[in-house]
Amino acid sequence: MKKKSKAIRLILLSILMGGLMVFACNLTVQLKTKKWLYSEIEKVPATHVGMVLGTSKYLRDGRTNLYFKYRIDAAVALYGSGKVNYLLVSGDNRAKNYNEPEKMRRELVKRGIPNERIILDYAGFRTLDSVIRSHEVFGQDSITIISQSFHNQRALYIAHYHGIHAIGFNAKNVDRYSGFKTNTREWFARVKMFLDLYIIHKKPYFLGEPVPIPPKKEKASK
Repeated sequence: MKKKSKAIRLILLSILMGGLMVFACNLTVQLKTKKWLYSEIEKVPATHVGMVLGTSKYLRDGRTNLYFKYRIDAAVALYGSGKVNYLLVSGDNRAKNYNEPEKMRRELVKRGIPNERIILDYAGFRTLDSVIRSHEVFGQDSITIISQSFHNQRALYIAHYHGIHAIGFNAKNVDRYSGFKTNTREWFARVKMFLDLYIIHKKPYFLGEPVPIPPKKEKASK
């Protein structure tokens, strides 16, 4: 009976410690990135490149993925207001019939963004890959990351850890009910991020040759 009681205490202690770790990781990310997040277009500092983090266009049941739609909306607004000169679309293209960057490019062009102002990153398999590749492959030391606020927070933390001056422009979020699973996964994704950065020292799956983005010829409007 004593052994059983001890085992139960150890399990409860492990659960408590795990919960505290998840809470601490999330709180750290929120506090460290808060001042670099923007939700109002007129307040966003101008940068040369805005990076749109990829996601699928459709959900498994065939409905439009609102995360996709709202990121496109945010990217169009940012470019249209003169806050960025180029859009770097970074997403997953590991499967033949799955191409996040290309689908996002098509939507951006439909919305009036010139094709020559859209740069595709086909190896943004994870947020960490997208962020590091923006510097290592596409040569950007300063960038505006475009995604929902919870995603921007993690991306910004990764960027700042790697010495990239990044700010985040928050796309509209989905309602709590629709985004419950995604928001729950994000809590644990942040724990994994800390392991990747400080313990494993994770690198992108693929880097490859540099892909230069044309330099800024004139200052974007503020």
